[in-house]
Amino acid sequence: MVSRDDRRAVALATRRRTVVIRRIVEPDEPAVEEKVAVEEKVAKAPPRKKPAKAAVRHPAPVRKPRLRKTTVSRRARWAVRLLVIALLGALAAAGVLGRQWYGQRQLDTARLQAMAAARQETVDFVSISAATIDQDLKRIVEGATGEFRDEFTRDMAQVRAAVVENKVQSKGTVLRAAVVSAGARTAVVLVALDATVQNAKAPDGRLSHYRIQVSLGRDAGSGRWLVSQLQFVG
Repeated sequence: MVSRDDRRAVALATRRRTVVIRRIVEPDEPAVEEKVAVEEKVAKAPPRKKPAKAAVRHPAPVRKPRLRKTTVSRRARWAVRLLVIALLGALAAAGVLGRQWYGQRQLDTARLQAMAAARQETVDFVSISAATIDQDLKRIVEGATGEFRDEFTRDMAQVRAAVVENKVQSKGTVLRAAVVSAGARTAVVLVALDATVQNAKAPDGRLSHYRIQVSLGRDAGSGRWLVSQLQFVG
């Protein structure tokens, strides 16, 4: 292949021959030789290089320091472990508090039930009438258990005869009651009450004040609180 320089050299040689011929033919044109010389200089001059574009510098991005993967994963594992421990501790505490709350609620319910049973049984015991003697005695027996039931049942015939003979009519009212002690199955309650008693000797009636201590037990079958002992304490 013919290179660019070879073509340029051939062109210059051709021009020189043309100039020599023209000088021979036209000797009065000295400017042609100078023109050829200028063209030779231009041809020999190296080609101009295009100015390189200035490189655009972009600011280097700011890189945040990165923790090692091992450190991050280790911290994550410890965080999960601590969270699990905290949750287990919270669940255990909640279970303990729940059992305590449930036990206290059961105890409070038992106290209220025992006190209600004691109030009712003492009112039934002092509220008796010759006109309704059988129903009154039956009501007292139904609220009794243990020692008190046995004693009252044994003496019930005598009580009935005395009430009918003396034309007794008594009606009681509870003034106040307080739980002395209480558990899930047993309780002791102190009851203060008044009773208006009428009989053959006091047809207008007289007011009597009683303080009765009642021991109760919870029946396993029915769940009712029944009076096991009844004592006059004042």
